[in-house]
Amino acid sequence: MQILISGASIAGPVLAYWMNRYGFDVTVVERAANLRKTGGHAVDLFRPAMEISAKMGVLPQIEARATGTNRLTVFREGQTRPTEIDLTKIYAAASDRHVEIMRDDLSEIYYEVTRDDVEYIFGDTITAIDPDGEVTFEHGPTRNFDVVVGADGLHSNVRRLTFGEDADLTRFIGGYLAVLSAPKTLANAGQMIGHVGVGRIAAIYTAEHLDDARVVFLFRVARQLDYDHRDVSGQKALLSGALSGMAAQVDRWLEEIDRTPAFYFDAITQLRMNIWSRRRVTLVGDAGYCPGPAVGGSTSLAVLGAYVLAGELARAEGDHLRAFAAYELRMREPVQASRTFARGAAKSIVPESRFGVWALTHGAQLVSRLPGSLSRSMAKLNTKGVRLYDSMPVPDYTDDDYTDDKVPGEE
Repeated sequence: MQILISGASIAGPVLAYWMNRYGFDVTVVERAANLRKTGGHAVDLFRPAMEISAKMGVLPQIEARATGTNRLTVFREGQTRPTEIDLTKIYAAASDRHVEIMRDDLSEIYYEVTRDDVEYIFGDTITAIDPDGEVTFEHGPTRNFDVVVGADGLHSNVRRLTFGEDADLTRFIGGYLAVLSAPKTLANAGQMIGHVGVGRIAAIYTAEHLDDARVVFLFRVARQLDYDHRDVSGQKALLSGALSGMAAQVDRWLEEIDRTPAFYFDAITQLRMNIWSRRRVTLVGDAGYCPGPAVGGSTSLAVLGAYVLAGELARAEGDHLRAFAAYELRMREPVQASRTFARGAAKSIVPESRFGVWALTHGAQLVSRLPGSLSRSMAKLNTKGVRLYDSMPVPDYTDDDYTDDKVPGEE
């Protein structure tokens, strides 16, 4: 059975690993000429993603690439005295198994564990998908596949080709995220420095193995901004307008905006599609159910979704329609819970009032001062809040009769 996956970031390689493990013939196509290894931001892996990564045998590599950020020094806008926060306490309250890792490092780890067994095509993209499985590429020859999976992110090309007008069922949840690269001398490994004000946040961090520092900006607006997603200079102007004057240190970070080798800017947008499959095509991760960049734990959700999709395709012995239905049913509750959590997180992470700024900083400080056992016990009572991702079940497909020599759906 021939499987085509569009996207080689996170969900794509994880899905490719498990599809290959179950005996499917897998091809991954990626628009970029190679793996993206510049820019990007840190992402959180919670218990489900950690368990799945352990099953893949890559957990030691992930832990070795952890950012190691364990302290946060945060300034409230207009205040000179910082608040010191022990991030290890915050992470422990949220998850029993957690790692923060750079997104590009994680992508590389998942790619490396699959590259020898999976066909990767870089520098190409899908231009058409026929109902019978014929796929047309921008550069390569037309080929036939039994299943096509869009793992190509929030602005998914596969979603647009498959669902047309329905592909734009999104919900803006009030903010924007930007990331740029800055000289490593501006930050210290192990420590994040942040500034928090009404409707805006800026923070900088680095890690021992990085060659640079990463600056993250979040800001809120009353209405969604109108800009061209291809107009990078326009995006930089919007960012400067929203964050300039916050603090002298933030203004120094913004000076790097025209020198940065990597720049990311996007709306914190939530996909609202409740059906992710049509005919031979399905979606996984941000392409199908992004709860919101930076606020909804989308990386862990993408890893879980890829694992579940592969398991259900194998369990259905190649009957993709049956597998898609089972996949959507199993992922529906985690996705809906992530959406609800993200909408609340978007408001609390980027406060809308001075009281919200005070509550955010002092609340984090309180958790960091509590005994670890007490904060963990209190957090475990909230499985729909800070413990949402740890509470998501990871299905066990090991009891099913799959081997690397047997292709599901073939004799």
